[in-house]
Amino acid sequence: MNVGFIGLGIMGKPMAKNLLKAGYTVYGYDVVEENVQNVAQAGAVACKSIREVCEACQDIITMLPNSPHVRSVVMDAGGILESAGQGTLLIDMSSIAPSASKELHGELAKKGIHMIDAPVSGGEPKAVDGTLAIMVGGDQADYERALPLFQVMGASYNLIGDIGSGNTCKLTNQIIVAVNIAALSEGMMLAKMAGADPEKVFEGIRGGLAGSTVMNAKAPMMLAGDFKPGFRIDLHIKDLNNALETGDRFHAPLPLTHMVQDVLKELSAQGNGSCDHSAIAKYYEALTGVSLKK
Repeated sequence: MNVGFIGLGIMGKPMAKNLLKAGYTVYGYDVVEENVQNVAQAGAVACKSIREVCEACQDIITMLPNSPHVRSVVMDAGGILESAGQGTLLIDMSSIAPSASKELHGELAKKGIHMIDAPVSGGEPKAVDGTLAIMVGGDQADYERALPLFQVMGASYNLIGDIGSGNTCKLTNQIIVAVNIAALSEGMMLAKMAGADPEKVFEGIRGGLAGSTVMNAKAPMMLAGDFKPGFRIDLHIKDLNNALETGDRFHAPLPLTHMVQDVLKELSAQGNGSCDHSAIAKYYEALTGVSLKK
């Protein structure tokens, strides 16, 4: 079965490779030629345009940075709206504003092109091992059509509701993750400054109520001083911008989101935007002059 994949960056590349391993014929396109060649070496068909992907595939996945990028791929000349045939299913796995998903869905529907929004959580490690959490918004029939693809790329996949609901779920996820990392950084810095070993504190609390997937993934990075990105600070800033804009639209109070966003923006301004979001710990290290690294 042919599957189009547009957007072969940090996340898209391993996701496309997992589809190849599962026996799908992947038609890949990215504005960065190096990314296309990387997946082509793994067996994908290298495409030179979005139109070429659309001509070969009825199911097309997009994995792009933000709403404007998805809008461009869909709406610009030679894009999906112009190039895809009736009955094509666009599976947008980018993390974008729910309002953008609804807008694009409406435009595509006029041409008989289906769309679901299916953002993911788990970062690069879970993209590599095919255990992403996939949050879906759209019609039941379209979800079921995409389900075999989700089963290759993810460990969990849930239809949340109508179009845009997947991205609403993802924004909720990103708020909780950001606040969790900030709380973890703050607590670990207290432990260190009070004379406790942060590594032993981590071991002591990870099995209790404060324990979480976020803690298990990010505490070891903080303690090692290793901020190689699984999910970059600048991308989390993008997601929280979308969350705050959505909050404004619905008059939802998001005071903690505002506070963590300020921390992330300060870290980015200091040149840490490409670091993993666990580098929120560096904000506390800068405030105190104390390093969590052993």
